[in-house]
Amino acid sequence: MFKKSFWGGSKEEKVLSLIEEHLELLLKSCKSFKDALFLSDKILMSRVLDLEREGDVIRREIIAHVYEGAFLAFLRPNLCQFVEIVDEVIDEVKDAAQRYILDISVDKHIIDECIKISNLNEEASEVLLLSFKAFYKGEDLREKNLAIRIVEKRVDEIKIELFKNLLNLNDQRNFWHNKLLADFLYSLANISDLIEDASDALQILSISLR
Repeated sequence: MFKKSFWGGSKEEKVLSLIEEHLELLLKSCKSFKDALFLSDKILMSRVLDLEREGDVIRREIIAHVYEGAFLAFLRPNLCQFVEIVDEVIDEVKDAAQRYILDISVDKHIIDECIKISNLNEEASEVLLLSFKAFYKGEDLREKNLAIRIVEKRVDEIKIELFKNLLNLNDQRNFWHNKLLADFLYSLANISDLIEDASDALQILSISLR
């Protein structure tokens, strides 16, 4: 009943299918990043850059369909905002991957913490995909939104400890290497924060349909 009431016809179904594909690509990006980090595999990490380009294509196609008349006018701004935030997450995963590929040198205990964050990022992206599927069915999103908040809080806790550890390192490498490492850690930890933003945007979209 929910789908019949709000989603309309084939244009809307096409957009929803593309959004799900976009979210699946985000999940794939997070998983590829995690696996590449665990295996110290820069070739696999470069796959994340390819996925980001695929994400850009999907985002443009979604926005084009929306502005060609898919969905009621009052839904379009919030829907497009959700799509743009998801694309920002994919961009952030790509930024972290690029910095890793530039051959930053990271101590093992820091890498172990980064892998923990990568696992949490993958978990959050999977919950976001499930949340969108629940939204499509007209289900309540509050539990999934809370699950993402809990994951993001855990990432924040790890991030704080990571930066404390960095400050305690007696690192004699040059300024630019250390900046690159800090930027890598920032991007990695920011992924779950952006996923939380996307979850909030989806929640707003869901509320607007009540």
